[in-house]
Amino acid sequence: MRDDDTRRRALGAFLRSARGRIRPQDCGLPAGVRRRTPGLRREEIAQLCDISATWYTWIEQGRGISVSADVWQRLADVLRLDRAERHYLFSLAECADPQAGHREGVPLPDGLSDCVDRICDPAYILDQAWNVLAWNPPLQQLFDGWPATGRPNLLHYIFMDPAARSLVVDWQERASRVVAEFRADVAAVAGDPALAALVAELQAGNPWFAHCWTRQAVVDREGGTREFQHPQHGLLRFRQFTFRLAIRPDCKLVMLLRGAVP
Repeated sequence: MRDDDTRRRALGAFLRSARGRIRPQDCGLPAGVRRRTPGLRREEIAQLCDISATWYTWIEQGRGISVSADVWQRLADVLRLDRAERHYLFSLAECADPQAGHREGVPLPDGLSDCVDRICDPAYILDQAWNVLAWNPPLQQLFDGWPATGRPNLLHYIFMDPAARSLVVDWQERASRVVAEFRADVAAVAGDPALAALVAELQAGNPWFAHCWTRQAVVDREGGTREFQHPQHGLLRFRQFTFRLAIRPDCKLVMLLRGAVP
């Protein structure tokens, strides 16, 4: 059996199991008296998701049909999937979850900022718009006092703060890669108004960002050596590591380790 067949069969089995947990009355449907199995019927799921019963049946049967992210989202909502279940559904569907994208203004889970504070080397957490949600004192020391307060944005600092040009070694090359990394990060939520406003501000405020953005380059945010010309401590070298957070998939932890430079 091909891997695609296995994945689609697993997806169908998961949907059947989730469907069996939902009571009709929970969705505003009559309970009925002749239900041979618990949960919703296929026809009821299809009705609630505004799709045809035949098409939904094909999904459960693991047929190779094209299903949009909007339909998967409706299924996840009707089936009342929790975060882990929703992630499992969209992973099996090989589709980006619209709700896993940019979550403007959503605070970090309790204790996560304290974890960042306990890291000895510079560390920070970025959301999908590259807002810095948490940072530690070593990062402030490296960036000569930035960030200090408020809701700082790393892209805004790199392209709009003159201090970044002096601090970041080979600024133009690094800035080009940063734009390509950012484009890869926001692909699934490109239409988000807050992200569009940020891009427009950076395009208007920095010609190099505008140039790099029109190139359509896309790269992963990889590790490697990062060099900084600090105003008090001179040339500093770090090894960058980036981790996606399981409890906040839209965020990543970035660490700059001094002793790990090859």
